[in-house]
Amino acid sequence: MNLEQLTTEQRNEHTMNLDSLNIHEAAVLMNNEDQTVADAVAQALPAIEEAIAKTTASLKAGGRIIYMGAGTSGRLGVLDAAECVPTFGVSPETVVGLIAGGEKAMIHAVEGAEDSLTLGPSDLQNLQLNHKDTVIGIAASGRTPYVIGGLDYAQSVNAATVSLALNLNAIISQHAQTAIEINVGPEFLTGSTRLKSGTAQKMVLNMISTISMIGIGKIYKNLMVDVQPTNEKLVERSKGIIMTATDCSYEVASKTFAAAEQHVKPAIVMILTGVNYADATAKLQQADGFINKTF
Repeated sequence: MNLEQLTTEQRNEHTMNLDSLNIHEAAVLMNNEDQTVADAVAQALPAIEEAIAKTTASLKAGGRIIYMGAGTSGRLGVLDAAECVPTFGVSPETVVGLIAGGEKAMIHAVEGAEDSLTLGPSDLQNLQLNHKDTVIGIAASGRTPYVIGGLDYAQSVNAATVSLALNLNAIISQHAQTAIEINVGPEFLTGSTRLKSGTAQKMVLNMISTISMIGIGKIYKNLMVDVQPTNEKLVERSKGIIMTATDCSYEVASKTFAAAEQHVKPAIVMILTGVNYADATAKLQQADGFINKTF
């Protein structure tokens, strides 16, 4: 294994003297490095868009988005999956994050888990992976066996496959239908892929999940209309979304929100179209969940 050939493992010529910098100098230098990440991601937009088309198709067909990775890559996938539940009102089974070594690997490294070619397929088999799903294998190095094994198994059951690597000409790209490769250059701290590489990965996962949810009607204009009001802050946010979407008063929003059994989307339809909760729900079903198709 020759890690020196990987961009993510090379030394950054701009940061050779980190241990002699003061706090201000180090912060400015790190911020300068981070500012290059968005431009690097932009270079991969065609592949990212292709991936989003796959994930959106999966969700429309009743399938799932399944992220899988090891270490930081796996944790970022789990994070994005977990945040889809309160943000878009989907079930925890709709967007799933798998990390080599299981839940305990979120906090503690699990020896050998990422080096297994069989653990990835096993994790996907436990999820009963099928042809409606899209599997996204994430690996900064682009060579993680856990991810490779998972992608190969996904292709064997005709699931859609996407790879996300932070090195060009990555090995995992050869095991996916759509290959996203991003070159953020050497890390601020040599080999620490939780830095620029992790930032790039999070940006891509944000795009994949958010734009996929736009594609299945989870958003009205730029509002989170399927947000789950699981605490007082989110209850007030829900009312605010209703007010913004309909230009109604706080009192009307509160009353309609209650009548809609604390569901933002039908509450908006009720106000915009003048129907009751049952009819608003029926309208949304006929419109495949898109508010803008109910009137």
